[in-house]
Amino acid sequence: QATRLKELPYSSFDGDDDDDDTAEQDPGVWYPDPPKLSPFSHCVRYLAFLWNLLFLLLGLLILAVGVWGMLAKSPLPGGERGVPLGSDPMLLFVLAGLGASVVSLAGCLGTVRASPCLLRFFLGAVLAFGGLEVLGGLLLLLARRRLRDALRDLLLLCLLRYQEDPDLQFLVDEVQRSLQCCGLESYRDWESNPYFNCSAPGVQACGVPASCCQDPLENGSVPNAQCGFGVLGLGAAAARALVHPGGCEAALAAWLRGQAGAIAAGATALVLVEAVGALMALRVLGDITAVRARW
Repeated sequence: QATRLKELPYSSFDGDDDDDDTAEQDPGVWYPDPPKLSPFSHCVRYLAFLWNLLFLLLGLLILAVGVWGMLAKSPLPGGERGVPLGSDPMLLFVLAGLGASVVSLAGCLGTVRASPCLLRFFLGAVLAFGGLEVLGGLLLLLARRRLRDALRDLLLLCLLRYQEDPDLQFLVDEVQRSLQCCGLESYRDWESNPYFNCSAPGVQACGVPASCCQDPLENGSVPNAQCGFGVLGLGAAAARALVHPGGCEAALAAWLRGQAGAIAAGATALVLVEAVGALMALRVLGDITAVRARW
């Protein structure tokens, strides 16, 4: 007598639908018992779904922050954006959030629907991201001198575009305020900014941002946005009494050297998190393949 096998989805191999499957089968044909998954396989499957769901929500949050940051910038009178799209820092949030959301969604759907195609896509994307992170870390170690030059160029760009990009303005103010520094090498570097140059027509001419001030608060509580006005026109001694004289290049490099251990630990934790997600997806994919082979 011929034996015919009936293909069932992976989600039905948990032993809960035996009665329904038996009712649908042809009584004249012999069917083998459906293979059952172990409790550990069920646990891994649920954990993989929750794991990907968590990162899906995180990716959507990062994407929303990036989109909000790009839309919140007021356009110019002609309707054009004040910051080119390609150089907008918020574009990094959009791309990172979009990539994390797509990969995590593939992991969620691949786990729920038992789709080998989606799970393989998820595994490939996670391995690609992990490989790029490891490669980037090695390049940073091998090209530390070039990284220092790139950091200098980035700080100079932030200094020149301070008034044009709200994100860069916020970043520069936070760095100068937290590291107690001003400018690239000294507070005199703000002369290269067209708005703070002494020949500029505005009220900020010959001044520096308020984040450079040693005491940016008036009466100890009210922020004083004008504490840096006219500093570039003062003598060195008078200016040092009002603003931080040291530049941010050396201060930021020293801070990065001090945080090297924390940065390495964070990068290692990120790679381990991705490895755990990949291992769970690999286990689910292996269960799907084994169940289909037995069935």
